[in-house]
Amino acid sequence: MRYAVVYERTKENFSAYVPDLPGCIATGETPDEVKRNIREAIVFHIEGIRLENLSIPEPSAWSDTVEVPA
Repeated sequence: MRYAVVYERTKENFSAYVPDLPGCIATGETPDEVKRNIREAIVFHIEGIRLENLSIPEPSAWSDTVEVPA
């Protein structure tokens, strides 16, 4: 499965969340670290869903960029 991930830079680090998996978040000191951490968080999150015998949400979110005048 391929889930959309939103990455953000904060004052202290980088963060990420998965819109299709509420509560699935991660942080990291660098972009590479937050990417590794969110991948691990997704796997862990899905394992938890399976342990609860719940259905795994299908990926439905996507991302794009929109250009607007400066």
